Amino acid sequence: MQVLIVKTSSMGDVLHTLPALTDAMHAIPGIRFDWAVEEGFAQIPSWHPAVDRVLPIAIRRWRKHWFGSQQREERVQFKRELQSRSYDVVIDAQGLIKSAALVTRLAKGVKHGLDSRSAREPLATWWYEKRHEIDKQQHAVERTRELFAKSLGYEKPATQGDYAIASHFLAEPPVDTHPYLVFLHATTRASKHWPEEHWRELISLMSDRGLRIKLPWGAEHEHQRAQRLAEGFDYADVLPKLTLEQVARTLAGAKAVVSVDTGLSHLTAALDRPNITLYGPTDPGLIGGYGQNQFVLKPDNGNEISDISAAVVAARLNSLL
Repeated sequence: MQVLIVKTSSMGDVLHTLPALTDAMHAIPGIRFDWAVEEGFAQIPSWHPAVDRVLPIAIRRWRKHWFGSQQREERVQFKRELQSRSYDVVIDAQGLIKSAALVTRLAKGVKHGLDSRSAREPLATWWYEKRHEIDKQQHAVERTRELFAKSLGYEKPATQGDYAIASHFLAEPPVDTHPYLVFLHATTRASKHWPEEHWRELISLMSDRGLRIKLPWGAEHEHQRAQRLAEGFDYADVLPKLTLEQVARTLAGAKAVVSVDTGLSHLTAALDRPNITLYGPTDPGLIGGYGQNQFVLKPDNGNEISDISAAVVAARLNSLL
C-alpha cells in the first residue's frame, strides 16, 4: 500500500505525526509513505523507516511573493512531482484550507481527513472524499494516530506511540564522548522566554556535575543570547550554526535537556531523551511533550515563566541525572 501524508508544518506538528506512521507500519506489512512537508522540516520525515519520498513544499516562502516567476515555477515543479505517483490513500493530517487546496486537492488517490467538527478549519473538508470524526480532547499525537487508524482501517493501539526515529541517530557514533546537557533557550514568543539571569544561575548550579552544557541557536539574536549565557563558564559551549539533523544528533547524545516551549523540545521527546520543559502562559495539556521521561514545570501561581526559579529546575534536573 502506498500512502501520501499531507502534514506541512509546524515542527511540533510534523513530529507528532511520526507515531501514526509507526502504528500503520506494524498494522499493515509493506505499507510505504510519501510525505508533503514544508521545506524547513523536510529532514524529519526522512528519519522514519516507513517513508520513501519527501516532497518539500514552500508555502511559507511562496506567499511572500506568490506571483513571482520563480515561485510559479517552483509550484509547477511541486505539482509535477506530486502527481508523478498515484496513491491508494491520501491522508491530510493538517486540516487547513491551504494544505487541502494546494496539496491534497492535487494528489492522485482517495483523500481522507478530519470532518468539519474535528478540523481546525472546517472548510478544508470540502476537498476530502472520506471524513473522520476525531475527538479534540486528546493529545495531538493521539488524534493523528486515530486519524491514520480510521483512514487505513486498523485498530489504534492502546500502547504509547513510538516515533521510531531514535535508532536513526543511535546507529552512528555520538557527537561528543564527554557527557553533556543541552539547554534549549530559544523560542519565538517573548512570553515563552525564561529570563537570561535564570539560565545563567542554572548553568552555575550545574558546575559540580562534571557535565558540559551545550547551547544551540538558530537566528543571530539567539546566537548572541547563547554567548551571553555562556560567558564566564568554561564548561558551557556555544555551538556553531547547525542543520536540523545536526541538532537532532546533538540532542540524541545528551544526558538530559532543559527547554522552553519550542519545536526542538518536541524533537527531544521524539528522540526519547529526558527533558524538562518550562511553560508560562501556554497549556501543555494537548500539545506538550509526548513520550518517555518528559517533564513539565509551570509556575505555582499565575502564568509568568519567570516565576520558575533556577533552583527548582536544578533540583528536578539533578533528580533525572
